[in-house]
Amino acid sequence: MAFIRASLVIISLRSRELVLGNENKDLEHLEKAVHLADGAYLAGFLALKQQRLEEAATYLATAAEKQSRLGRYFSSTASPPPWACPSRTRCPRMWGPDLRGVLVGLVQVYQRQERWDDAIACLERLKRIEPDDVVVKLSLAELLLDARPGDKNVYWKVVRLADGIENETPVHTALLLYKARALRGLGLLDAARETLTGALRRGKGRSEELLRALRYERALVYEDLGKPRRARSGLEKLYAEDPDYEDVAARLGL
Repeated sequence: MAFIRASLVIISLRSRELVLGNENKDLEHLEKAVHLADGAYLAGFLALKQQRLEEAATYLATAAEKQSRLGRYFSSTASPPPWACPSRTRCPRMWGPDLRGVLVGLVQVYQRQERWDDAIACLERLKRIEPDDVVVKLSLAELLLDARPGDKNVYWKVVRLADGIENETPVHTALLLYKARALRGLGLLDAARETLTGALRRGKGRSEELLRALRYERALVYEDLGKPRRARSGLEKLYAEDPDYEDVAARLGL
């Protein structure tokens, strides 16, 4: 019992340090509590922040194995910070000390290790837990397209992930972008163009980065549709805004 009580004190102290932003504190103390789910959870994210990826993967996998006990020892005064969804779109979805949070952490570890299949498996597991979560769908679509370019099965999967999605929020807009990329990959160019046109109807609340990505993708669709003037017009506008954006200069022959 004394050892368990000591472990709980360690968890409380480490989680308080994380809340205060002291992520660089020595990991040694917390490693004494990794036999507990919450200790493994915190140790995993601390190791991730310190780029100790092998240790992070081990600790977070341990936390996943003990998922039923996650969050048991965190109090309202010493709760861990939430962890962000791994999508590059910087969507505002956060996760706490539960299996979902652990899976998000593992995705980040596996991505940095370029263990794409493991990262995809974690996101697919997360999607089974949260089947209607648009942020999860977005993260999975993004990772699938990055990890398996040119794979038609992936394109079909991304299209299905975006099935029924309307342009409600910036997260939905980003998922529509990936749907359009998948449709273009499948050669369904008219469908891709319609998807992008719908996504571009709403600019409020969307980042310039996202809007440019949509317009760039639409220019590529116009190229594939055999409409070079429409494609060039779009690329010229992008170049005027950002001459270094993607391969726009090369496509314009500059």
